Amino acid sequence: MRLLLPVALFLLALVAQSAAAQAPPPAVAARSWLLLDFNAGQAIAGQAENERSEPASLTKLMSAYLVFEALREKRIALDQAVPVSEKAWRMGGARTFIEPRRQVTVDELLHGMIVQSGNDATVALAELVAGSEEAFAQLMNRAAKRLGLKDTNFVNATGWPDQSHYSTARDLATLAAALIREFPERYQLYAQKEFHYNNITQQNRNRLLWLDPNVDGVKTGHTEAAGYCLIASAKRGQRRLISVVLGTKSDSLRAQESQKLLNYGFQFYDSVRLYEKEQPISTLRVWKGDRNEVKAALPEDVYLVLPKGDAEKIKAEFVSRQPLIAPVNAGQPVGTLRLTLDGKAVGEHTAVALESVPLAGVFGRLWDTMRLWFN
Repeated sequence: MRLLLPVALFLLALVAQSAAAQAPPPAVAARSWLLLDFNAGQAIAGQAENERSEPASLTKLMSAYLVFEALREKRIALDQAVPVSEKAWRMGGARTFIEPRRQVTVDELLHGMIVQSGNDATVALAELVAGSEEAFAQLMNRAAKRLGLKDTNFVNATGWPDQSHYSTARDLATLAAALIREFPERYQLYAQKEFHYNNITQQNRNRLLWLDPNVDGVKTGHTEAAGYCLIASAKRGQRRLISVVLGTKSDSLRAQESQKLLNYGFQFYDSVRLYEKEQPISTLRVWKGDRNEVKAALPEDVYLVLPKGDAEKIKAEFVSRQPLIAPVNAGQPVGTLRLTLDGKAVGEHTAVALESVPLAGVFGRLWDTMRLWFN
């Protein structure tokens, strides 16, 4: 059965610039990169995005994810005092300058890890959450598996160089999206431009926070092997994009190439909400139930990223599972919504029953059984 898309989608298409739809992605001076639409979870463009690379301090996104999780579960608290081990204190690279005999809180360590990229602060948090950095790395890998990071392995919390420590542009984009989606109130830390601790003020290394008012994160990274890396995110209106740029040659270049990608995504693509969560898309016949019908809907909002001007070309087809026989439980899959653009599949989504339909009485079931025989 064919479905008409919402009128708003048609109006959006009328004002879109169809000529822009053919614009190729820009040339990006990086080893690998990816541009992701946050709402749709859809990659707009990329190059070598599944190639394993040393993530450097981009690793700290996963460290922050686990600390945020511990805060949400009330296993730790922001005002909690944290002991500083000798290992944390002696960490090299970027530092917050925590000291064993100076009291430091979880909140201060979070600022140190996120704003200053402090390796010492990161190790102190890892030890607090898991007892040791090694145990924390095991938690990182479990979370990576849960989030669907297929080409990622962590051996430490900071991104300290190790041949067994790697990720990809695609996995890092997925991780950044998960952090933003699951911890929006904590994510605001990534927009902070500087942090003062132990009489030292250090600035956030993400240059885009000063260059683009729409950018509110996310994380920089650098080692000799990794090159200069940046995960950036910008929000314009209700739309958010995430770019991952790995292996550029300088601090300024990683910012420049990230800005280029974000501008490209906003200028030449639309993120269109085709269906709202639990918006009925069809009414289905139910057999042997105490009601004859059930409404089908999608369990989540459905977004699709399209070149500007292509929205009106989207076609939707709903294929129901028939016969649908009671009992039907709310949330039970009852069909599939298929989306195509110029005859090519661009999305497939499972539709579920909006409400439960219990079994009918004996006579109702017998009557529908006979009708099914004849049908």
